[in-house]
Amino acid sequence: MAHQAIPALTGRRALVTGASRGIGRAVARALGAAGATVHLLARSRTALEAVAAEISTAEGPAQMPDQLPAHVPAHVHVGDVTDPVSMNRLLEELQTAKHLPDILVSNAGLFPLAAVSDTDPALFEQTLQVNLIGPFRVLHALLPALRAAGRGDIVTIGSVSDRHIFGGNGAYAASKFGARALHEVLRTELAGSGVRCTLISPAATDTPIWDPIDPDNTPGFPPRAAMLRADDVADAVLWALTRPAHVNIDELRLSRT
Repeated sequence: MAHQAIPALTGRRALVTGASRGIGRAVARALGAAGATVHLLARSRTALEAVAAEISTAEGPAQMPDQLPAHVPAHVHVGDVTDPVSMNRLLEELQTAKHLPDILVSNAGLFPLAAVSDTDPALFEQTLQVNLIGPFRVLHALLPALRAAGRGDIVTIGSVSDRHIFGGNGAYAASKFGARALHEVLRTELAGSGVRCTLISPAATDTPIWDPIDPDNTPGFPPRAAMLRADDVADAVLWALTRPAHVNIDELRLSRT
């Protein structure tokens, strides 16, 4: 009997933040389909369990004797990237289970829209906490193990707003510009270490994050039919992760044709 091809990410462990919906969900599904064990992080257990079930189902039937041994393809972790206690508990769980990830996909984010003069300072601070400070906290905790292993991938989900300015976008743009700056510094510091850093910056992407805005009926926004799909971003993440080990995809900027 011919052996099935081994999926590209078999044996690797990924932590995807904001994995319960949208881009995070699509990335988690793509990494699971590519053979990775995926650790799903978000605040909703019900939504995460649904994603975990999708990943498990996508794996298909049990392996034949000449195939790879079965594994648990997805693990659910309920937590908030802005909460140090929650993140410390997650990392302790991963260390205890010897499941420290060698792939980190920082995706969790808020998308508030308002003129700077109308932005509540508390919301501005919360956006920075979710989009920048929380991801830094997770990254900072995982970096020593990645450095020690001399391999791994850090993928930051950016945005067209990490480089281009749009009115009414002060909090989100500030957080995404900061995330891009952190990526650039990290890429410089990790050069030659074996740990790769990639920034994936998509244009407007049709996910539930747009639901409160209703772009189809709000002037100034592209209609959802003209946006990228979450799976498009997931494909870009998977492509970057599956390049030869000596190739670092520094940055991918995605737009809709």
